Amino acid sequence: MVPKPGDTIIVDGRASVQFAGDRALLFRVVSVPDWATYHGWCWLVGYVLDRTGQAVERRQIFVQTDGLRLPPPPRKTPPPTQAPTARPAVRRGV
Repeated sequence: MVPKPGDTIIVDGRASVQFAGDRALLFRVVSVPDWATYHGWCWLVGYVLDRTGQAVERRQIFVQTDGLRLPPPPRKTPPPTQAPTARPAVRRGV
């Protein structure tokens, strides 16, 4: 996968050994410079994201494009259910 600006990707040991294990990152791509690299590798400029999706650090990283992955889609949580409210009994005139 060759990312483009705006993509959010997972960068782990598949993309480069330096991101293996607990050093994996969630990364939002800002730009993909066309700097000369080895075949199948690229430079990315962007932000490391925390668990809430907030940018915490700007970085330039060198990675294998085949090792980049998209994060899983966010889980849709059902809207909270409300307990049915009791309605007062309606008396009708007899």
